[in-house]
Formats: sequence, C-alpha cells, structure tokens
Amino acid sequence: SIAGLPLGGLSGLAWDEDASRLYALSDRGALFHLRPHLEQGYLVRVDLLAGFALRDRHDRPLKGRRADAEGLVLRHGNNGKSGDSLLAVSFERHPRITLFSPDGRYVETLQLPGGLGDSRRYASPNKALEALTWLPVGGYLTGPERPFTGDGGGTVDLFALDGRSWRYPLLATPNASLVDMQALPDGSLLTLERGHGLMFLPMIISLRHTRLTAENAGQRLPVETLAVLDSSQGWSIDNFEGLTRHRERTFFMVSDDNFNALQKTLLVYFETVSTGDPGIRSNPSEFELRQQHPG
Repeated sequence: SIAGLPLGGLSGLAWDEDASRLYALSDRGALFHLRPHLEQGYLVRVDLLAGFALRDRHDRPLKGRRADAEGLVLRHGNNGKSGDSLLAVSFERHPRITLFSPDGRYVETLQLPGGLGDSRRYASPNKALEALTWLPVGGYLTGPERPFTGDGGGTVDLFALDGRSWRYPLLATPNASLVDMQALPDGSLLTLERGHGLMFLPMIISLRHTRLTAENAGQRLPVETLAVLDSSQGWSIDNFEGLTRHRERTFFMVSDDNFNALQKTLLVYFETVSTGDPGIRSNPSEFELRQQHPG
C-alpha cells in the first residue's frame, strides 16, 4: 500500500508520455502513479511513486458504490506540456464518466447518451461502463462489460458521447466480457476480453482488433482475433482488465486481483506483430507488482 491505499483491484491503465509514468486505477476508487523500467525492450521492474484517492466535487474521497472505477483514459499526456494531463474514468454500479486531475481531484462529469447513466439498463450494476478510450476522430468511446439486459447474442454496444453506437461481437468464450479497449493512432481499436469457467478456471484472455467508422455506426463490427491466452493451455495469466498503449506497437496490461489472496496483480509488457498477422509477440516480462521505492 501507499498513502494508506492498498495496491490491488487494478482495472485500468494509462501511459503519460510527458510525465514518463504509468497511471493505474483501482476499483476501490484509487489512482496509483507507477514508473516502469525497461531494459532492451523488457520490463524489469516498476516503482510505485504515489497513490491518491479519487475525490468528488466536494473534495471528499469516493466511497461505496460510487467508488467502483473501471475504465481509464488519459488526455493531454503526449503534447509536450507538463502538468496539463487529465484522466477520464468510467464507473460501474453508479455509471458515469468523470474527469480527474492526476492527483485524484474532481474536474467534471460528462453527459452520457442513451440512458447509459441508468444502472437498470445493464446486465447487473457491476457490469456497467467497464471500458473507456479516446478516439482520435470521435472522442470518448465507452462500453459495458456484458450485453444490456434482454440483449442476447453475445454483443455489446460501444457508445460515443454524441450518441452514435456500434455493435461489438464478443468472442465465443464462457462468460465473455469486454474489459478494456485502446484506440490506436490509425483510428482503429485494440480490445481486451475476458472469459472464464467455473471459479475462474480456465481463465481466457483475448486481444482483438476492429475499426469504427461513421459508415458502420449502428452495425455489427468486423473483429479480428489477434491472440487467445487460455490458462488451460499453459499460459500464466490472471484476471487481466487494464490495457494501455506505450509506444509504437508496445502495450501494458494489468490484472485485477479482486483483493483475493489466491490471485495476483500482474503487469505485462507486450508488443503486437504486424497488422494482419494473428498473434502477439510477448516478452516474458510478467511479474507480480509490489511496492518499490524509487532510487
């Protein structure tokens, strides 16, 4: 822990190029600042720099249902200016998207389209706005973890804040869920999905790729599966929920340990292969995240 905040339940990541730090979001309403160290393209250690409680408009720490933070995306983190970064956070249980400063101070809550703020619309209050990203053309994009109530077929809706939506088909895995997504510089989308069997075994993590356009709004998206990591096939994985792009084709991915002693908080650094070639080129820089003091 740091600043009295337990390091766990990590559900979102965002890389700040200007500050050279990685933000990690906890679903208990906390934001952590991390500094990853790379050697020859491998992640060798991570320093835990700071931790902050997310705060409401009255400067009070978020508590209870209002603290269930899930999706994270950074704005103004790669413009060459220091100190102007903003973090957008999407929430479950009390669904909304709120902007915060890097030290957790409240900035603004955004207006949601299509009744997305009504928790009754979701499969359960805990299956609300899980994924969040920013499209270079189109702005914020968010989506629920599971299909809406009464909406079968294994498809979730992705929403821009202007009301446009796209139908995203989940991979046919048990208990398939959309857990994060990352917009790419070319405007396409890298998505992270989780499936699992009874008692989370096997755990199945999928990385997929799609492209949203004005022309395919309202339609079922074509999705390419890049990689499927199945724990029953020897992959050492856990409940991965957070994804962010680092540089070029490299990404960080983090697991949510649910504050469960049987699970781990794992941070993975990987690189995608060229477009059109299924799979990922992953370096083995996967380890349990622990507090480390800079220097």
